[in-house]
Amino acid sequence: MSEATHSAQSRKMREGTWRDMMLANGSVVSIALFFLVVCIIFSVATNAFLTSPNLLNILRQSSPLLIVAAAMTFVITTGGIDLSVGSVLALVATLSATLLQLGLPWPAVILAMLALGALLGAVQGYFVAYEGIPAFIVTLAGLSVIRGVALLITGGYSIPVEPGSPFTVIGRAWFLGVPVPALIALVILAIAYLAFNETPFGRYVTGIGANAEAVRRAGVNTRLMTLFVYVISAAAAALAGIIIAARLGSGSSNAGQGFELEVIAAVVLGGTSLFGGRGTIVGTVLGALTVAIIGNGLILAHLSPFLTPIVTGTIILIAIWLNFRLFRGAVRSR
Repeated sequence: MSEATHSAQSRKMREGTWRDMMLANGSVVSIALFFLVVCIIFSVATNAFLTSPNLLNILRQSSPLLIVAAAMTFVITTGGIDLSVGSVLALVATLSATLLQLGLPWPAVILAMLALGALLGAVQGYFVAYEGIPAFIVTLAGLSVIRGVALLITGGYSIPVEPGSPFTVIGRAWFLGVPVPALIALVILAIAYLAFNETPFGRYVTGIGANAEAVRRAGVNTRLMTLFVYVISAAAAALAGIIIAARLGSGSSNAGQGFELEVIAAVVLGGTSLFGGRGTIVGTVLGALTVAIIGNGLILAHLSPFLTPIVTGTIILIAIWLNFRLFRGAVRSR
C-alpha cells in the first residue's frame, strides 16, 4: 500500500469519526449554543436576569421540570410518550394537601404519593407494553382521567397546607444557599445520567427505541422494560407534584396545566429523538433550563405571560422538524 493511499484512508477514517461524533453530539452542542444565545438576549434586555436571586429562583422553579424531563427522556428514547405527567402532578399535589389535612404524617404522605405515581405509571405502561395500545392514546386518556379525579376531589378549589408543616420544607427550604428543590433535582439528574449512560437498563432503553425486536431476541424482556419507563415517568411527576404543593403551600387540581408540553419541549429540544433510539440527559437538562429561562425572561421583560405557551409551542414545532430532518437524514446517509 502506497503512502498516498494510506494517507487517504486515514483521512476518510478521521472524517467518518468526526461525522459520527457530530451525529452523536451535534444536538447537544446546538442546544448549548441556543441556551447561551437566550441567556445573552435576556441579559441585555433586562437588568435583573443575571442577578443571583433571579438565577436561584429559576433553579427552584425549574426543578419539577428538570425532574420530569429526565424521566421523560427514557420514555421518548423507547419511542413512546407520556402526556399524563401534568395530570399526575396535579393529582399528587391535591392528595398531598388532602392527606396532610386529615392528619397523616408527612413522611407517610410522601411515600404514599410516590407509590401512587408509580402505580399510575404501571397501569399505563401495562396497556402500552402488554396490550400494544399506542402510548399517545393511553397517556392521552390518562391525562383526562387523572385530571378529572383531581377535579372531583377538590371541586375546583385549592386545598391549603398548614404553613408550619415540615412538609413545606421540601419546596421552600434552602441548604448552603441553594434551594432544596434544586438539590433534589440535582440528585435525580445524577441518578438519571448514570442509569441512562452507565447501566444495562439505559442500553436496553436505547435499544428498544432503535430496534425492539433485536433487543427481545437478545433475551431482554422488552415489555417489562417498556412498562418500567412509564413507572419512572409517573413517579417523577409525583415527586414534582410533591415539590410544587410544598412550595405553594396548597394542592390544586389546576396545577400542571400544559406541563406535559413543557416537558416534551425540553426533551426534544435537548436532542432526544421522537423516533426513539437516541437520547441524552445532558441535552434534556439544557433544554429544560432553556424553556425555564424563556418563561422567566419574558416576565422580566414585561411581556405578556400569554407569550410563553406561544413560544413553547413554536419550540416544539421547530424541535420536531429538526428531529425529522436530522435523524431521518442520518439514517438515509447510512
